[in-house]
Amino acid sequence: MEVILYSALAIAVAALLILMIYMVILLVNTKKTMEEVLKTLGKIDHQVKGVAGEATEVVEKSKGLVDDLTHKSSQLDGLIQGAKGIGDTVEDFNKSLQQLSNIISKHSKEDQEKAAQAVKWGASIFEYWNKRKTNSN
Repeated sequence: MEVILYSALAIAVAALLILMIYMVILLVNTKKTMEEVLKTLGKIDHQVKGVAGEATEVVEKSKGLVDDLTHKSSQLDGLIQGAKGIGDTVEDFNKSLQQLSNIISKHSKEDQEKAAQAVKWGASIFEYWNKRKTNSN
């Protein structure tokens, strides 16, 4: 019975020794894996910092572009208002020309009537003069 006890004890010790060897191998492999994970995380961290820096630059450039566009838009607003003012002035000028044309046309018609009357009077006077002249001879 002692032999069985010693045999069982030897098997248990061998099993524990094999288990310990596998545990050491597992821990060594785990350590290597963790070191690789650490390296990978370091690379990722470096890349994330680079991307974050580039993103910050893009945001700053975007802000600059937005400010520039806002400034140029306000300048265009002034230009558009100026063009509108010119358009209003041209429209007023056209109205004034139309009114002047209407006035001239109206006075021209009145003057035509006066000229026609003057021609009629002139013709009448000339006719009267001719009749007198023929009667006197």
